[in-house]
Amino acid sequence: MVQKYQSPVRVYKHPFELIMAAYERRFPTCPLIPMFVDSDVVNEFKSEDGAIHVIERRCKLDIDAPRLLKKIAGVDYVYFVQKNSLNSRERTLHIEAHNETFSNRVIINEFCCYTVHPENEDWTCFEQSASLDIKSFFGFESTVEKIAMKQYTSNIKKGKEIIEYYLHQLEEEGITFVPRWMPPSLKPSSEISSSSASRKPAAVSTVVTPDTTQKEGQSSEALGSPSGAPEPVVGTPDDKLDADYIKRYLGDLTPLQESCLIRLRQWLQETHKGKIPKDEHILRFLRARDFNIDKAREIMCQSLTWRKQHQVDYILDTWNPPQVLQDYYAGGWHHHDKDGRPLYVLRLGQMDTKGLVRALGEEALLRYVLSINEEGLRRCEENTKVFGRPISSWTCLVDLEGLNMRHLWRPGVKALLRIIEVVEANYPETLGRLLILRAPRVFPVLWTLVSPFIDDNTRRKFLIYAGNDYQGPGGLLDYIDKEIIPDFLSGECMCEVPEGGLVPKSLYRTAEELENEDLKLWTETIYQSASVFKGAPHEGSHVTRWPGFYILQWKFHNMPACAATNLPRVDDVLASLQVSSHKCKVMYYTEVIGSEDFRGSMTSLESSHSGFSQLSAATTSSSQSHCSSMISSSGFFAYLSRRCAGLVSRRETGCVVGCGRDCALQDNVPTPM
Repeated sequence: MVQKYQSPVRVYKHPFELIMAAYERRFPTCPLIPMFVDSDVVNEFKSEDGAIHVIERRCKLDIDAPRLLKKIAGVDYVYFVQKNSLNSRERTLHIEAHNETFSNRVIINEFCCYTVHPENEDWTCFEQSASLDIKSFFGFESTVEKIAMKQYTSNIKKGKEIIEYYLHQLEEEGITFVPRWMPPSLKPSSEISSSSASRKPAAVSTVVTPDTTQKEGQSSEALGSPSGAPEPVVGTPDDKLDADYIKRYLGDLTPLQESCLIRLRQWLQETHKGKIPKDEHILRFLRARDFNIDKAREIMCQSLTWRKQHQVDYILDTWNPPQVLQDYYAGGWHHHDKDGRPLYVLRLGQMDTKGLVRALGEEALLRYVLSINEEGLRRCEENTKVFGRPISSWTCLVDLEGLNMRHLWRPGVKALLRIIEVVEANYPETLGRLLILRAPRVFPVLWTLVSPFIDDNTRRKFLIYAGNDYQGPGGLLDYIDKEIIPDFLSGECMCEVPEGGLVPKSLYRTAEELENEDLKLWTETIYQSASVFKGAPHEGSHVTRWPGFYILQWKFHNMPACAATNLPRVDDVLASLQVSSHKCKVMYYTEVIGSEDFRGSMTSLESSHSGFSQLSAATTSSSQSHCSSMISSSGFFAYLSRRCAGLVSRRETGCVVGCGRDCALQDNVPTPM
């Protein structure tokens, strides 16, 4: 597997020429990088006017690896070839490096670039990217990969320190300005004879006044450096991510975590049509999957489709909660906790869940919870600006006083489980802490039903207090200031959260009315809804992840109900929620791929990048055991058609979801039986 790295943009408040003077002091060796033993110039070119200067060096590195591994490999040092191309006219430095040692087993490539800041010509930007591909290494491929990534991330962290070290060294020597390159014919004689050490322009002063082009996200504190150190400035998140922007608005991330964020963000910009999530939300999906880009991308794509389907981005502006919710839903926002997180208070024990479900239906309750989560995201952004540090989650305080068996009404539990499922899938890592207070004896029953649907990382954020335990050591005062503890918890702050209470039965609706209301809410999305009789055909649409042509087969899963009553059993509720929400399967798919991927063979087509291959890989494991029965019952052949450079190559994939079976080539598109 190829490991990739992409750095954020690092901006230094020093001119390009001064940064180059500091950079050149790293050679032939650098005491700040112990593994960098030595370097020799093997090739050098300089143009007649001095604008172009290309240097190729052979660098000797002492890798910090186990002695046994070095002995097996038969080497003590690793050699790299580095090529630096300086263009003084354009004020750019491009750096390319690759490994010379074990180049037939391990492929390492690195690309770095120093350029002038696009909005301030007296500042310098730095970016770097790298890739690591270990093909074979005496059976130690995994070990070598870990060592290489550890060494590389360690050197990345030192990169900024090294530039600062040599800038400080230049300043001690009295060199605070290096003149720009000029053609020899235009260079004045006085400039040639003058000493560069005697000049220092205002652009290098320790305090910089922000100009009118400063974008949103920049702060005056970030633009001023009292110590005189080359502190990067806070940039804009609209184009490329700036290192200080990440630290200020997203938190302290490791170099590899920064790389994952940047790469996933770039992928969304290149492939996603529509509104791209904010950086904070992308980071939440990465954290939910331990910064595994492929897994995070999968759940994010599903969430983006879901948000578009339900038009969640506009829910705060276009949807007004019914008056019943405003009067009887005992929850609301209440200041913030000690960490600056928005605080949401929910008096679940005082809430008539049965009455709300009977009066509103499941869809209205779900939509209201979605609006609460969207409001939470907005409050996190506001608190980030107010407190001057990244705040990406909120705290929820749940008061269970009054909770009893009435709250375990089965349709109400089903609605609660569905809400948890939707929130877990589309708002990962938004719950910073959950404080459950005054848990009664019936709480373990509810917890047994709910906990299987809550992610392990989320469950670790739960703090449960029985009775008045929350008033003792380690209780509420450790997380919330005394001045804002709600009055119903013996605090001093008046809480404006509705008190709940029983919903009048006069507001209850019939099952038919609730079904029509749910249908109305559903049809407000981009999907069309229709009542279809058994066996009757219906033509509809579906939001797809990749461009192409699809044939879809729709299925509906019916769960058995209790024999004595029309209400489902609790076991039925849990089983129904474990069924995948995807009600269709791909019967046919075709896409157009770039001609550069076609090299005259079927193998080149199979190895090219395909959205269908990603879909197939994700569903292979779950479909292999059922593929034969699915084919025979549906009467369809799964079929993939790829068109490239005017040629048509078709290959049957075997199973309707891509089980990987090798089948004969088909010349014609299969038709339904």
